[in-house]
Amino acid sequence: MMNQRQILLGLVLTFTAVGLALAQDKFPNKPVTVVVPQAAGGANDAIARVIAQKLSEQMGQPFVIDNRTGAGGNVGTTAVARAKADGYTLMVTADSAMVINLSLYQSTGFDPIKDFDPVGTVATAGYVLVANPSFPAKNTTELIALAKQQPGKINIGSAGNGTLNHLIGEMLSKAAGIDMVHVPYKASSAAVTDLVAGQVQVSVQSLPSSIAFIRSGKVKVLGVINPKRLPALPDVPTIGETIKGFGTTPWYGMFVPAGTPKHIVTQLNAEIAKALESKDVLDRLAGVGCEPYKSTSEQFANLVRDDLSRWAKIVKTSGATID
Repeated sequence: MMNQRQILLGLVLTFTAVGLALAQDKFPNKPVTVVVPQAAGGANDAIARVIAQKLSEQMGQPFVIDNRTGAGGNVGTTAVARAKADGYTLMVTADSAMVINLSLYQSTGFDPIKDFDPVGTVATAGYVLVANPSFPAKNTTELIALAKQQPGKINIGSAGNGTLNHLIGEMLSKAAGIDMVHVPYKASSAAVTDLVAGQVQVSVQSLPSSIAFIRSGKVKVLGVINPKRLPALPDVPTIGETIKGFGTTPWYGMFVPAGTPKHIVTQLNAEIAKALESKDVLDRLAGVGCEPYKSTSEQFANLVRDDLSRWAKIVKTSGATID
């Protein structure tokens, strides 16, 4: 028969084993990589850093940003699609990379539906049409009039072929019946730099990419891309006030590789929702011209499917393609 000491030792070993198993099951129990498929300094990068810092505080492990750029977001997105589905590789990305690229590229390297599980939306960003301060037009109406007088003479900079600000510029040109010359850059920051220097006259930019230049007077705002006026720029009219029906609201959200355990997806969604109720997160998002955007995983999945269809039509109409 076992003596008391053996029984106690057995209980200690049993509880130790249970404790180790629970510790291993706890998520996260090591640093988490947050892939951002866009360059540092843009809207998605700014939003990802705000949410990653808060998740680190809430969940007790570092959430480390990894900017993996290239091919309009396809490089980083493909890397996440092929990552281990254990919750330790996440992606915070823009709608452009996830739902627009499929219609632009012959091959993206990933399937936005089959290769990912949506966790939840994080934020929306304000987008604006900005100009060099010396540009004659003061608003969208004057830009359209000037462009019609000088077809093919106004340069519009973007973060690159097929990027969201490129496509929004194409949408604007088509809706207004004007012809502007597209000048692609490798990142939003490069486009803004040349806009300030006067190398291009106008550009579509996210507020996170341009708000510092707007506040300092280095660029001026001609109109708001979003359907509603922005809290950060309440006196600036939307382009939709000039061109009826024009406008879009870019979103940013978190995804994990397909097959990630459901309880991890649910936990991350709940932690994002908690973070988006925090005053410091709300203040930081507002500071870069963004607003919180909460959703369930199911609502986000439906949004992705709807936007894949919507943007496919917009891309086809614009005629934009990338080899």
